[in-house]
Amino acid sequence: MSFSIGIVGLPNVGKSTLFNALSRAKAEVQNYPFCTIDPNVGVVTVPDERLNKLRDLFVSKKFVPTIIEFYDIAGLVKGAHKGEGLGNQFLSHIRDVDAIAHVVRCFSAEDIIHVEGKVDPAKDIELIEAELILADLSLIDKRFDSIRKAVKSGDKNILKTLHILEKLKLVLDQGKTARVILPSMNSEDIKLLKEFPLLTLKPVIYVANVDESGNPDKVGIIEKIAKEQGARVITISSKMEAEIAELPPEEGKLFISELGLKESALNRLIMASYELLELITFFTVGEKEAHAWTIKKGINIQQAAGKIHSDMEKGFIAGEVISYEEMLSCTTYAKAKEKGVLRIEGRGYVVHDGDILVIRFNV
Repeated sequence: MSFSIGIVGLPNVGKSTLFNALSRAKAEVQNYPFCTIDPNVGVVTVPDERLNKLRDLFVSKKFVPTIIEFYDIAGLVKGAHKGEGLGNQFLSHIRDVDAIAHVVRCFSAEDIIHVEGKVDPAKDIELIEAELILADLSLIDKRFDSIRKAVKSGDKNILKTLHILEKLKLVLDQGKTARVILPSMNSEDIKLLKEFPLLTLKPVIYVANVDESGNPDKVGIIEKIAKEQGARVITISSKMEAEIAELPPEEGKLFISELGLKESALNRLIMASYELLELITFFTVGEKEAHAWTIKKGINIQQAAGKIHSDMEKGFIAGEVISYEEMLSCTTYAKAKEKGVLRIEGRGYVVHDGDILVIRFNV
C-alpha cells in the first residue's frame, strides 16, 4: 500500500523543478504551459534517523525505508473543469492521489512567463481552487440524478447520502471547498462523503516557491489563506533545492549547513506531506533487515501485521512490542525481555509511531 501526493498549480510555477529535486528524476522543464502532459511519478524515501540508528544497532544486512509517491501533474488553467488546456485529463490525475501539494509562485522572473500575466499568489490560489470546486460541482450534479431516483426505495443510507450531497452542493455553490464541512460531520457521515472522489476534499499543503530574497510579502499572503483553511505552508526555493539534489550527498549536507539550516526544505516538505496524510511509522528490525513500515494513525497491530504479510494478519496470535526509545536503551531484544519492556499485545492494540514489532502468527 503506497501513499501519493499530487504536485499541482498553474503552469510555470516550478512544479516540475520541485519534482526533479524531490525524486532526482529528469522531468522535462520548459518555459511554456503544458510541457508536462502525463504525470511523472517519483518514489521518495521519508527521512527517518531512527531507522538509521536501528540498522547500526543491529548491524542489519538490509535496509528498507518507508516511501511516499509524488506525482508531477501538469499545470491547470482557467476553464480546466470544462476541458480547457487538457483540463479533463489533468483533473483525473488529481483524483488518483491521496493529497495535494499546491505550488504557488512567489518569485519574479522576467524570462519565465506567468500564464495570468503577473505574480499574484492570492489570485493563483483562487483560480486553482475555483477549477477544482467547479469540477466537484459537475460530479455532484451528475450523482444527484441517480441518488434522487434511488430515494424512492426508502433506504436510510440513500436518504442520508442525499442530505450530505445537498449540504455539500450548498458549500461548493458558495465557492468553498468540501473540506470546510468536515468539522461539522460525524465519522459515519464523513465515511459516506469520502465515497465520492471529490478533489476539494483532499488534504492540501501550500508550497510557496520563492527566490533568494524569500519573497516575505507574497509568502505572508499564502500563510494568511492557509490559516483560514487550517492548511500548512512550506516555503521552498525549488530551483535551489534542485541544485542541491544534484550534488553528492555529503556536499549537499555541507551546503545546507552553510545556509544555517538543519535540514533541506525538501525534507521538511516530505515530512509535512507524511503528516498531512496522518501517517505513522513502525519498524521491524533484526540482523537480516531493518525495515520501516507506513500505516495510517489508529490502525491496530493485527492490521499492521497485514502490512508486512497477509499471512501474518490472517494467522495473528499476538505481537511483541517495544518503543524505539526503549530499544535504544536496551540495545537487544534479550535485554528488553529481562527489563520487562518488551510487551505482549493482543489484536486490539493500536500501533504508535516508533513502535518496533515482532509478530507471532500461525497459518
